[in-house]
Amino acid sequence: MTERKPQGVSFETWVERQIHQAQERGDFTGLRGAGRPLPSWDPDETAYDWAVAKARREGIRPADMLPPGLALRRERDELPERVAGLPSEAAVRAVAEDYNARVEAFWRRPQESRWSPVPGLADVEALVEGWHRDRPPPPPVVETPPPPGPPPRRRRWWRRTR
Repeated sequence: MTERKPQGVSFETWVERQIHQAQERGDFTGLRGAGRPLPSWDPDETAYDWAVAKARREGIRPADMLPPGLALRRERDELPERVAGLPSEAAVRAVAEDYNARVEAFWRRPQESRWSPVPGLADVEALVEGWHRDRPPPPPVVETPPPPGPPPRRRRWWRRTR
């Protein structure tokens, strides 16, 4: 809407005039889905189902739509899988401490509602212990024999006769 409704004109008349002007400009030509029927309405579909389907069509993960408190809780639940592939204990501790720092920052911010979910801290030691328990054992060290040295020197024939 680019202009205000003039006084003395009904909304219906003003809206119809806006639509007519847009049609004359060609704003409605070439729209996606033109000439096709609208998708059927499913009476059992909830607003949540619609939002998830819309997010998937737009290429957004539904987990990215969570409020901050729930997103942090979900991240805490996924920490063991996330650290499973890390190469060292220091990296596991760094990921857990980064998460805990973000949770503490979340605690310091005022919340939108008193019913907002409050995430808890990750137990760093339990996470490290689980990482040690679940990681595959190191490959066995195979001792290879030392490479053979040079072959013994052969004595020359003229030195053998002495």
